[in-house]
Amino acid sequence: MSDNPGAQSSPWEGLPDEALEALAPELPALAAELIDTIRAEVPSFGRPLEGEFGQIVRGGVEQALLQFEQMARNPGTGREMGRSVYVELGRGEVREGRPLDALLAAYRVGAKVAWRRLAEAGAAAGLSTETLILLAESIFAYIDELSAESAEGYAQEQAERAGEADRRRAVLIDLLLQRPAASPEDLAFAAQRARWEVPRELAVVTWHAVRGGRRLVAALPAGSIATLVDGHMVAVVPDPVGPGRRDQLEEALRGVVAGVGSVLPVAEAARSRQRAAGALALAEDRTAARGRGGRSGGRATESAPLFADEHRVALLLHGDPRLVAEIADELLAPLAAESPVSRARLTETLLAWLRHDRNATAAADALHVHAQTVRYRLARLRELFGDDLDDPDLRFTLELVLRAGANDAPRVTSSPA
Repeated sequence: MSDNPGAQSSPWEGLPDEALEALAPELPALAAELIDTIRAEVPSFGRPLEGEFGQIVRGGVEQALLQFEQMARNPGTGREMGRSVYVELGRGEVREGRPLDALLAAYRVGAKVAWRRLAEAGAAAGLSTETLILLAESIFAYIDELSAESAEGYAQEQAERAGEADRRRAVLIDLLLQRPAASPEDLAFAAQRARWEVPRELAVVTWHAVRGGRRLVAALPAGSIATLVDGHMVAVVPDPVGPGRRDQLEEALRGVVAGVGSVLPVAEAARSRQRAAGALALAEDRTAARGRGGRSGGRATESAPLFADEHRVALLLHGDPRLVAEIADELLAPLAAESPVSRARLTETLLAWLRHDRNATAAADALHVHAQTVRYRLARLRELFGDDLDDPDLRFTLELVLRAGANDAPRVTSSPA
């Protein structure tokens, strides 16, 4: 015992020798009482104390009492030698599939029983009130330390298991996306290890890790798995066309530039991933174009993920943007001498006219301008392009290149010029 109990870092180090002598005979019987009470009051520990489970419970209780006495008798001993027992108890709760609450409840019950039995023994031995108060403080401080150590073990085991689960999912995703496709047997084995049910169809989703990271994964539709690949998050969404799953996917990716690949059978997951990457690149180009045009906010769909199945022509053209640019430069050469504003107006009018089967009224409605304004601009286009606008093959190619570049320029509206 220290000459200055108040200076001790742990209250049990201040217990007087006479208290320890009075309490020591009670400890063997106390261990059995603690075990019986814990089993009676904590349902998770109520099963027969057999095998490894019984050894763990008995060992934990006996070790706790032994260490408490040793630390009280030898101030400065510390928890280093015994803490591994309680860290391991916390890990064991994860392995048993129980929440940590059950173990912490057992500790609380143990503290209550220990205090009652030892207080009775201390009172019978004539210990002072101050000593009994210090005993109570010591017991509950000690239980707090045991609880903290078990919580640490619980968290360690969870983290390690999460890391192993991530590794198994990464292996599975790698198999899903490889070319040629993995054998059904290899895929089934990897899926079983990753605890993932192989779906009939899937879609691959990708986004930049720095923009969305892993935080989005938990919000994806149930059963989705994800991993990091070359700076991008790559997620596999099973049965993406199931009820409500499209809405859930859009909500999870709201505000994030992302590409969603085609919905395909599992064996074609690599193709879905390729289209997801193309959709992401297209979405990034469109986002950059809106930024260059000074368009903030804009339509609600601008912050939504880009679904490859809804932009197949754009993805096809986006596959070789240099070739598209060369064709555009050649076909749109008649507009080169126009001012930037005039060129933008004529270009969007030409695209609207082509899209609406050369109907000036429908084009005007799409552009939100008067039909006469469209007719005025079409007359100018006739001057510039001449009879080329009557060539169906040229019109088809013009529409393609204009569609490819439609999102790369700011929109110009109103004004008859």
